[in-house]
Amino acid sequence: MTVRTWPVAGIVFAVLWIFVRGIELAPAALVGQFLAGIVVGLPIAFLFRRLYGKYTDLGRLGHASPYAGRYLAAFSWELVRANLDVAYRVLSPRVKIEPEVILVPLRVQTVAGITLIANSITLTPGTVALDHDPDENALYVHAIDGRDPESIAAPIRTWETYALEMFDEELSPSDPPPAIITGREDDDTNAARERTHHDRGEDGHHNGMPDREPNSDDQHSQTEADEDE
Repeated sequence: MTVRTWPVAGIVFAVLWIFVRGIELAPAALVGQFLAGIVVGLPIAFLFRRLYGKYTDLGRLGHASPYAGRYLAAFSWELVRANLDVAYRVLSPRVKIEPEVILVPLRVQTVAGITLIANSITLTPGTVALDHDPDENALYVHAIDGRDPESIAAPIRTWETYALEMFDEELSPSDPPPAIITGREDDDTNAARERTHHDRGEDGHHNGMPDREPNSDDQHSQTEADEDE
């Protein structure tokens, strides 16, 4: 069943209102705050209705809800783990910290999916989503410790698996994720290129200039120089 989006958004705002208020878990209080959230949320949703699609498929929304719950659970777990990890690094100066920027190609392609993944990365302590490369559909991720890039990408892949279902993406969770790229790999590639150019220079160049056969002009100039002497 397809309905207008803004009333659905208003109901979502009402639910969020309950969490923001932080009320006691009593039926009367919950119902009262939900109704207050409806009064506040519906006008706001109507006012900003042009920011989202005009219609929403409730069947699709029902399909996405379980995956949204799993996404929230996975993100919450990673949030707790990352907080403990960063706190341990702060309190243990001997723990090595090697910051690194890695390029994480994504399977999600919609704006909503990419935005959700990027914000989740930035909200997680120890990682920041720096930029999105639209050509590669990849995120530049800065990590507090980049010695194990796969461990950095692991929670991102988990979130992405649920986001693929939430936003009805073209790819599916069964599709293998693309390989990540680290700054160290770029350094190794550039170093290899420099070594290749250097080796070629030693084989066929002297002082940076290629060897060449003497032409007729060179021979004529040499003859004139001999006659002057």
